[in-house]
Amino acid sequence: MKFKYLILWLAAFTAATSSFAQDIMIPHLSRESVKSLRGVPGNVLDTIDTQTPGVQIILFENNTWKYYRAPSVAVKSDVFKEYWDTDAVDPYREDLSSLPDKISIWVVDTLNQYKCPRQVKVYSRFGMRHRRRHQGVDLPLQRGEPVCAAFSGRVRVSKYYKGYGNLVIIRHENGLETFYAHLSERSVEPGDWVDAGDKIGLGGSTGRSSGPHLHFETRYHGYAFDPQWLVDFETGDLRHRLFVLKKKHLSIASKYVPESDDEEDEIHAADSAEYAAKAKEAAEAAAAKYHKVKSGDTLGRIARKYGTTVNALCRLNPGLTAKTTLKIGRSVRVK
Repeated sequence: MKFKYLILWLAAFTAATSSFAQDIMIPHLSRESVKSLRGVPGNVLDTIDTQTPGVQIILFENNTWKYYRAPSVAVKSDVFKEYWDTDAVDPYREDLSSLPDKISIWVVDTLNQYKCPRQVKVYSRFGMRHRRRHQGVDLPLQRGEPVCAAFSGRVRVSKYYKGYGNLVIIRHENGLETFYAHLSERSVEPGDWVDAGDKIGLGGSTGRSSGPHLHFETRYHGYAFDPQWLVDFETGDLRHRLFVLKKKHLSIASKYVPESDDEEDEIHAADSAEYAAKAKEAAEAAAAKYHKVKSGDTLGRIARKYGTTVNALCRLNPGLTAKTTLKIGRSVRVK
C-alpha cells in the first residue's frame, strides 16, 4: 500500500512541479478567469506535511492533489479577531476616508479556492432600487436548494436579521466578507470554519423578499461593492485572482463595468508578478523532502544518507545547528 502511495505521490508531484514551472514561465494573468470548483476530487489517500506549520499536501485517489491548511492555524489570523462581532452586520463602522484609494486583495491562491455561489443570470443588480440601497445581487434559485460558501473562511454571523431574513456572513482571510440572505435554513453557526463549496444553508424567501432567491453581497470593512466586480455569475468564473478594490467601487452608484485598458494592464502586471512568486514558493514547498529522526541518527549520518552536508541541513532548517540534540520523531528537511 505504501508503494502505491509513493507511485501516486510521484505522479502528483511530477504533475504539480510541471504545472508550477509552467505558471512561473507563463503566469496566470488577471484576465484569465478562475473556474468554479467542480465537484469533489475523490477520496483522500494520504496527507504529506510541508515545511509550513499546519499546511499539508492532500493526495486523492484519482492522482490529483491540493494544499490544505488546518482551520486551527488559519483562525489564528488577526483578521478573525479584530472587529469580530457575531451579532452586528457591520462591526467596523469606519469612515470611508480612512480607507486607501486602492486595496490589493489576493482572492484565491494555492490554499484558497473558489466556488460560484450560484451560476445564473443576475436578475436584480447592485445599486439603488425603489429608492433603497440594494447592496448586493439577487440570484434566482428554488426554495430548499443548497447554498454554498464562495470562499473559505469563518462564519461571523448566522441569524435572522430584519430584511435579510435568515442571514449567514462569512469573513475570509483577505478581509472580505460575503453575505448570503433570505435562506430558508441555516446550516452553520458563528465560529464555524467552512471551505469553498461547503453547504451553509438552503434557499428560501425569508425577510424582505418577493420570492425565493439568494441575495449575495461582498463587503470590505463594512462597505458593500458590486459582487460582479469579482464574479461573472453567468459563466460562474471568478474574474481575477488578485483584485484591486478601488474606493470608488464602494459607492452604491458604482456598478460593474469593464475596466479600461490602462486599469486592466495595471491589475494584469501586479497579478502576474505576485502569482509567479506564489507559484515559485509553492513549488519549493512541494519539492521539499524530510527525514524523520530515528534512534541513533545524527546530523552527520543524515547528511551522508542524503548526499548533503551538515551546514546545508542547518540552512534548510531554521534554528537547527551542528550542536542541536535531535529528538526522535523530529522531521528534518533534507532537500
